[in-house]
Amino acid sequence: MKKILAITLTLLLIVAAFAGCNGLKNGGESSAPTPVAKADINIAGLKGPTTMGLVKVYDDNEKGAAANNYTFTIAGSADEITPKLTKGELDIAAIPANLASVLYNKTEGKIKVLGINTLGVVYIVEKGEAIKNLADLKGKTIYATGKGSTPEYALRYILKENGIDPDKDVNLEWKSEPTEVVALLKNAEDGVAMLPQPYVTVAQGSVEGLRIAINLNDEWNSLGNDSMFITGVVVARTEFLDNNKAAVNEFLKEYKASTAYVNENVETAATLIEKVGIVKAPVAQKAIPFCNITYIDGAKMKTALKGYLQTLFDNNPASVGGKLPDDNFYYEK
Repeated sequence: MKKILAITLTLLLIVAAFAGCNGLKNGGESSAPTPVAKADINIAGLKGPTTMGLVKVYDDNEKGAAANNYTFTIAGSADEITPKLTKGELDIAAIPANLASVLYNKTEGKIKVLGINTLGVVYIVEKGEAIKNLADLKGKTIYATGKGSTPEYALRYILKENGIDPDKDVNLEWKSEPTEVVALLKNAEDGVAMLPQPYVTVAQGSVEGLRIAINLNDEWNSLGNDSMFITGVVVARTEFLDNNKAAVNEFLKEYKASTAYVNENVETAATLIEKVGIVKAPVAQKAIPFCNITYIDGAKMKTALKGYLQTLFDNNPASVGGKLPDDNFYYEK
């Protein structure tokens, strides 16, 4: 009898333990893990490749499938993003690489760079066949966008390294947005411009005879300066990052997957790019292979970006905010 009671008691204890682990089916409380609350994150990007790489995250967010709750802002120029970022109205932003350094110095470390999202996407285009190499730019007026940011400093550096004075040998005429440059080219008999993708493709669709004359990414690489031509980076406010590291890390996973998706699924990604209002799908589909959309973080990002900023600093310290950022500028998970 004692043996039977002992066996019965043991069986009851096993059943009770099983019920406790799995929750009671009839009126009991389930002990299943409680889902982690999603963070609310305000993100901004420019109307170009930096945001083109984000569109899968945007789409997942619209479907409620993203790791966090994202609110997206797409701006025409960095000037629209900068004040919102420094005032705390934005948490994460995709901005020109050199601007990240300028803001880090200006705010005394209140932003950090999370990763590189775009390599060189800037091209010299022309109507005609006059420009075969950089030397052919002498005496020309170059319509351009990006004054005070990566495109200007990169162009000046490349011209100087090739023996061309950007203040004397060429006339740089700056416009606030690429669409202004496209309009000028359309109405000019001939013309030379510096444009980023996807606006090169936009311009080629509306300006007869427009062709890519010089790939500035290739020109940068040919200088052998042990750095990369980095167009864009993604940054976060330091305070937000410190308080939401897990959420930011989840965002970075999604961002990395999104950039891979855009590069590997060009046609579908082009549809999403049109959906968010960057450019029309046919334009995006042609432009994506030339946009150098990427994702680089961690130690590799730090090494590449340090080299790039050093190159800009050596050419013009003001381009990076007067001094090179210290190691706290670089976020490594």
